[in-house]
Amino acid sequence: MSSPTVMPNISFVGSGRMAEALISGVLSSGGYKAGQIYVADPDTARLEHLKKQYGVQISATNHEAVVSGDVIVLAVKPQVMAAVFKEIGDGLVKRLVISVVAGMPLMRIIEACGPQARVIRAMPNTPAMVGEGMTALAIGPGVGESEVACARQLFESVGRVVSVDERFMDAVTGLSGSGPAYVFLMIEAMTDGGVKMGLSRETASLLAAQTVLGAARMVIETGQHPARLKDQVASPGGTTIAGLHRLEQGGLRGVLIDAVEAATKRSQELRG
Repeated sequence: MSSPTVMPNISFVGSGRMAEALISGVLSSGGYKAGQIYVADPDTARLEHLKKQYGVQISATNHEAVVSGDVIVLAVKPQVMAAVFKEIGDGLVKRLVISVVAGMPLMRIIEACGPQARVIRAMPNTPAMVGEGMTALAIGPGVGESEVACARQLFESVGRVVSVDERFMDAVTGLSGSGPAYVFLMIEAMTDGGVKMGLSRETASLLAAQTVLGAARMVIETGQHPARLKDQVASPGGTTIAGLHRLEQGGLRGVLIDAVEAATKRSQELRG
């Protein structure tokens, strides 16, 4: 009989919304116990909230949290990373480092931690906070298969995961990172359309949001091309094809492509 797998301790440097989503996710998945999770942040109110809500171990100093963890999740704002590296850079060398810091390339993290650092860069999106996130992982040099599996397990606890070459991370940012805002805008517009046609805002909002959710699940679960699913709804001479014709006249398809391109280019500019 094989011995049970011992899960590594995870330390979060930063206690914002994404860190909380990941903490909630891994605890809900059953793979971790609260005593295996450490969180550091200068915001004591946030720390007390996480301790009360999830029972995790908390620390006001990054160093204390780092030495307690086997896997370190960097979840702070990019502008404070220089100070964070100065405090804990040496402690990251022998640990797996997973960064959700927006716009920070793998090599910049490796340079701060040392050439032997094992780093994975992650780009999750905000639906992770409700367990429906989409995360792209870029794997740094020297990271082992078991470490990749550990990272995937962490982010799969809050949604779905893909691996990409780091050169595509700006495109990921433009598509799935910024994408929820595009969808929120569409839901708002669909809701307004329902209100214009006489529905209450509450009813129209629910109809629009659930329609988007259901359509997205059909794409994922059927594996069919979205165009084929669209054609299944659009019967000859019916209401749907009339609506689709108006969307094409308004250039919706091209505008959405342009939005992904614009956000990707902006991500490249911010990265420098």
